[in-house]
Amino acid sequence: MQSKKTDNGPSQRQLKAGEIIRKALAEVFLTSDIQDPELVGVILTVTQVSVSPDLRSAKAYIMPLNIDDGAATVDVLRRHRKFLRGEVTRRVRLKYMPDIDFSLDLSYEHSSRIDELLRSPRVARDLGAGSGS
Repeated sequence: MQSKKTDNGPSQRQLKAGEIIRKALAEVFLTSDIQDPELVGVILTVTQVSVSPDLRSAKAYIMPLNIDDGAATVDVLRRHRKFLRGEVTRRVRLKYMPDIDFSLDLSYEHSSRIDELLRSPRVARDLGAGSGS
């Protein structure tokens, strides 16, 4: 009997490749000097790397910790995409190194907004009325 494959998200292979690339990118940001004045003193965190099913492209989610304009930082990283891909290639052993695109990670902003909403007096009032019944 043939099993039907359902699309339940990334495969183990995609997840493993993404984690390998995430660690290598973090190491590159920590140890390499990217010759760009806009990145001087910028602390970057690589929160996640999503890899396509064919392992030909990857999206790295970046969060700059000590600046406000993350979009400008992502633009700078996109300009240095070839250099960064080369640095990652030297650090990992994959059959094929995917092209890496960079995107700003907004998950922390979303979670802090949800926390703010949950702590609002209006929600607390609703929760208090529901637990008293």
